[in-house]
Amino acid sequence: MSFEAWLGDLAAFVLGYLCGSIPFGLLLTRWAGTEDLRAIGSGNIGATNVLRTGRRDLAAATLVLDALKGTVAVLVASYAISPWAGLFAAIGAFLGHLFPVWLGFKGGKGVATFLGCLIGIAWPAALVFAAVWLIVAFVTRYSSAAALAASVAAPVALALAFGKPQAAWIFAALAALLWVKHRANIERLLSGAEAKIGRKG
Repeated sequence: MSFEAWLGDLAAFVLGYLCGSIPFGLLLTRWAGTEDLRAIGSGNIGATNVLRTGRRDLAAATLVLDALKGTVAVLVASYAISPWAGLFAAIGAFLGHLFPVWLGFKGGKGVATFLGCLIGIAWPAALVFAAVWLIVAFVTRYSSAAALAASVAAPVALALAFGKPQAAWIFAALAALLWVKHRANIERLLSGAEAKIGRKG
């Protein structure tokens, strides 16, 4: 790899990280005058925790913006630098959301940003992610189980259906991080204590 290519990939990663680390959930709830998002529920900055403020509109906006920051980073890097750099932007955006420097590296769980990055890399694989999420959520009524299943389906689809093995390996690694961030949810799922969609808990 040439020095120029290495610099391009580094720039893409930094771009992705800066985009991914924008805490939209925290910003939106602060602007709306609700409680500090980090002091309620799970303390995360994602849409699920925003929903606990009782503001569905803010939760929906957070979901969209957390996805878009991944998509925008990937598309800008892909077109301005190279498709390979787009993958580095995806890594950066995902890590930025999970570990934002502005918030002491305490961020969200990454589901929306994972999906947003996937849209930028291969939108048909993002459709697979969405379909699996909807099916599992409908059957189990567990949002976390749906996210975990969809994160596994995405890299499999990238590798087997869409001919993107390199992207598949990268998204498999991101999915592993997503699972780590969901470890408390996994424990609750195994113990039967996880809250179902539409119920408080």
